[in-house]
Amino acid sequence: MMEDILTLLGIYFLCWFKFLAGPILGSAAGYSVWVNVLVTIAGMMTSVLIFTLIGTKIKAIFQGNFQKKPKLVFSKKNRRIVHLWRKYGEIGIAFFTPILFTPIGGTLIMVSFGVKNRHIYLHMFWSACLWAVVFSLSIDQLLAVPFVKNLFL
Repeated sequence: MMEDILTLLGIYFLCWFKFLAGPILGSAAGYSVWVNVLVTIAGMMTSVLIFTLIGTKIKAIFQGNFQKKPKLVFSKKNRRIVHLWRKYGEIGIAFFTPILFTPIGGTLIMVSFGVKNRHIYLHMFWSACLWAVVFSLSIDQLLAVPFVKNLFL
């Protein structure tokens, strides 16, 4: 019992930083799809909550301390993020966060574009629910194949 709690806590903490850790490690540890979904959503949303609050405070500090605008450097990655933002907005960033970004990265992108906290929470929540179900069911089905299971477990 205690070992299960510690394992789930470990998976939960990993989901703060990498969304796919929940479905992959949860399935590998033998947990049900729905346990994996709940732990993954809880981990991502904890990260979103913490980094929305931290990101908002850091953004306020930087805006107050710097009068002169710094020279912007647009890397290929930054251009892609701006393109994604212009094309799809906050819904697109939330949708692609589990696939392209980490929960922290997606949250900080939304904070940097000035999205309201309640919108960040709402969009990241439905995104976490959607992708947690998709990934957990997919990985569970993939690990049901004996050949695949022997490769990874």
